[in-house]
Amino acid sequence: MPYPLLFSPQSLGPINLKNRAIVSSLTRASATQDGLVTPLMKSYYTDYAQGGWGMIATEATYIDQQYSQGYSYQPGIANQRQADSWAEVVEAVHAQGTPIYMQLFHAGSVNQGNHWVSESIAPSAVRPKSVQVSRYRGNNEPFQMPRVMTQHEIDEVIVSFAEAARRAISIGFDGVEIHGANGYLPDQFLTTYTNQRTDRYNGDVMARLRFHLELLNAVRAAIPGKLLGVRISQTKVTDLEYSWPGQVEDAQVIFSEIAKTDVDFIHVAAHHGVNPVFGTSKSLSGLAKEYSGLPIIANGKLHEPLSAESALKNGEGDFVSIGKGALADPHWPNKLLAGRVPIEFVPDMISPLATLENYYDWRSRTSGSDQ
Repeated sequence: MPYPLLFSPQSLGPINLKNRAIVSSLTRASATQDGLVTPLMKSYYTDYAQGGWGMIATEATYIDQQYSQGYSYQPGIANQRQADSWAEVVEAVHAQGTPIYMQLFHAGSVNQGNHWVSESIAPSAVRPKSVQVSRYRGNNEPFQMPRVMTQHEIDEVIVSFAEAARRAISIGFDGVEIHGANGYLPDQFLTTYTNQRTDRYNGDVMARLRFHLELLNAVRAAIPGKLLGVRISQTKVTDLEYSWPGQVEDAQVIFSEIAKTDVDFIHVAAHHGVNPVFGTSKSLSGLAKEYSGLPIIANGKLHEPLSAESALKNGEGDFVSIGKGALADPHWPNKLLAGRVPIEFVPDMISPLATLENYYDWRSRTSGSDQ
C-alpha cells in the first residue's frame, strides 16, 4: 500500500476512521443569505464522502443570530431551521460510510458580512490587521472597529456554542470542533495585541486562555461522550506572522490546559506547515502532541502525500487535515490509493470568489472535472 501510515485505520475519540486523511474546514460562502445549506453544498460534501477520506470537517459554521457570522452567505447552526438544512448533508455523507464533524465558529472582530447585525464584538476595541478578504466578498477595505464584549456577552457566547453543539449532534453529526484559531473570537482572547482587557481574561497566558477553557468545558458538558476537538493556531487570516510571546512555555501551558477539558483532539493549524518552531526540533503540532498527550490533527502544507506521510512518521500528528489538496480534488485519497495523480490546486478555483458556484464552473471548463 502506498503511504502506509496515511492509509492505516485509526480511532479518534469514539469514531473509527478508515484512514488518517481528514478534509480540512474550507470556507465556501455558498449557503443562502440567511445561512441555510443548499443542494449544491450537499453535492459538495457528498463528493468528499465518495472520495475515500477518513473523516470530513465542515466549513466554519456560525453559532448565533447575533455577532458570530463573519462572512456573507456563510452557513449557520444558530437555529433549528439551519440545523435541519444540514441533516441531508449528514445523511448523504453517512450513506457512504464516512464520518463528519461540524466546526463551530464565532468571528469576533473579523467580520466582513453578517446577516443579523451590523456591528462586531471582540475582547477589546482593536481593529483586525490587514483588510477584508475579496474572495469572500470583502471589499479590500479595513475591518470595522469592534465593540468591547461585556461579561454578560461572554457568557452568552459560551452558552451559544454549547447550544449549537447540541443541535449539531441532534441531527447526526459525529462530533464538533471549536474554531479556536486563525484570529477568530477565541484566538482574539489568546492573542496579546487583540486582548487589552483589564479583567480575568487578560494577563499571563493562562488568563488569556481562560475563554478557550470555559468554552470547551461548557461544550463538553453539553455533548458528553461525543467527539469534541478544538482548532489552535498562532497565525491568523489577518496576520500570518504572529507568534506566541512565551514560545515553548506558552505552548506547554496552552496544550496541557486544553487537555484537562476532556476534549478528544487538538487540530493544529500552521500557515508555515510542520516546520520546527521556537528553536526546538518539533513543529507546533509536535509540541501539542508532547504537552497534551491527546490525538493531534496536523494541518498546513500537507497536500503532498509524502509530506503527510512524513508528518505522521515523525510524530508531528496522528492525523493530517488537507486543505488545498481537498479543495482541488475531492477524490484525493482514492486517487492516491489507485496510483493516480490528484488534481493540483490552482488559484482559479477560488477566483474571483471562493464559492462553490465558481469552483464547479471551473471544473466544467477544465480537466478538473475528471474524478
